Amino acid sequence: MLWAYRSVATEPLSAEVPLVLLHGLLGDGHDWRPVMDALPEIGMIALDLPGHGSNRGLGVNGFEQAHQWLCDALRARGISRYRLAGYSLGGRLALYHASQAPVGLHGLLLENCHPGLPLGEREARLAHDEAWARRFESEPLAEVLADWYQQGVFADLDEEQRERQLARRLGNDGHAVAAMLRASSLGRQPDLAPWLAATLLPVIYVSGRRDRKFHDLACQLGSKNPKIRHLTLDGGHNLHASQPAQFARILRVWAGQQREESTDD
Repeated sequence: MLWAYRSVATEPLSAEVPLVLLHGLLGDGHDWRPVMDALPEIGMIALDLPGHGSNRGLGVNGFEQAHQWLCDALRARGISRYRLAGYSLGGRLALYHASQAPVGLHGLLLENCHPGLPLGEREARLAHDEAWARRFESEPLAEVLADWYQQGVFADLDEEQRERQLARRLGNDGHAVAAMLRASSLGRQPDLAPWLAATLLPVIYVSGRRDRKFHDLACQLGSKNPKIRHLTLDGGHNLHASQPAQFARILRVWAGQQREESTDD
């Protein structure tokens, strides 16, 4: 599914570089709707990832195929210059895509996503994700989701928020989620921290102060490459959902910087 508030493909891209948004596991492009509502003046496109939303019938076998999917999706929409933002799984896919040096990418924003594990930790993560994948494809989705949202990364959610999130995710297909979880397991992702430490691409990392794991990761990444701009919000893991107005302000500044850079071209 494509959530767009302006037809960026028909606009002169020298005037504005569109923002392409990638959601997390179990979500879809509609997750970005509150942020997009707050920024009607900015050209944004939110894509459904493979295995999700209108692309639930589309599968990929790993990060390279997901990268090719994104290249094809951009090409189909006539987008040759863009900035890319991704949350959690969407952030990891965006990071891998950026590491392949795609022509036209002007900037990267990562929201609470992992740069990749060292080799010694990948086998355990593969086993962890495989256990979840088997549950998603074999058990009632509501039961799996109830346990999924008890994970530590969602500790900032209260019971009402967990119930609301669970209800929003019941439209997923368990088999499609399982397939994408296997294909995009953190255990299969290259360690892209060295790339982040060396890249000249403008990178913003947004972390939530109450998501200690990813906040600490962001601090480490920023210390290794001072060109990475680390921004912190007073929230947990899913900041664009819990604080859409604050997140929209970050994107508004980002888009404004891009317009200034385009004027200088």
